Amino acid sequence: MLFLASVKLQQKEITELIHAAKRGDQHAFRQLLDLHWNELYGFLIKRTENDNDAEDLCLQAFSKAFDKIDLYNQDYSFATWLTSIAKNLHVDILRKEKIRTHKSSTTDEIAKELIDETLGPEDQLIRSQNLDKLLEQIRTLKPMYRDIIQLRFFQELSHKEIAAQLSLSVSNVKVRLLRAKKLMAIIIKEQK
Repeated sequence: MLFLASVKLQQKEITELIHAAKRGDQHAFRQLLDLHWNELYGFLIKRTENDNDAEDLCLQAFSKAFDKIDLYNQDYSFATWLTSIAKNLHVDILRKEKIRTHKSSTTDEIAKELIDETLGPEDQLIRSQNLDKLLEQIRTLKPMYRDIIQLRFFQELSHKEIAAQLSLSVSNVKVRLLRAKKLMAIIIKEQK
C-alpha cells in the first residue's frame, strides 16, 4: 500500500514537472532528465552495448522529447514515451548503418583500387577550411557552451570529468551539452 502511494506521488510530481517544462521551465527539464536518465541509459546500453552510443542516444532522446514536450499525451507514462523515442532513434541509426554498410561493401573494393588513401593538397585545404569555419562558429557561442563543446569534443572528456573540471553536476553538464549542440545546429543551418 505504501509503495502504491509512493508511485502515485511520484506520478503527480512528474505530471507537475511536465506542465512546468511545457511552460519552458529549465529546472523542470533538468529534474525530468535526472529522474529518467538512469532508466533510459540502462535501456540503451542493453541495446547498443556501447557507453558512448548509449549516452549519445540518451541525449538525443531527451532533446527530442523536450523539443516535442507539447505533443506528450499524459494518458501514457512519460518514461514509456521517452523510451519509445529512444528506441526509434536507435532503430533509425541501425537502418542507416545497414544501408551504409551495404553500399560501402560493394564500393570499397573498387574505391581501394582507384583512390590513394593519402589526402591530396586540395583535400587537406578543404578539411582545414571546414575546421576553421567550425571553430569560428563555436566561438560565437556563450562561454559556458563553448567550454562544454571544447571539453567534450576536442579534449574528449567524459561527462564526469567535465563536471569535475567545471564544478557542475553531471546532469547539468548533460543539459548544457544538449543546449550547446542545439545552438550549434542552428548556427550551422543559418550559415548554409
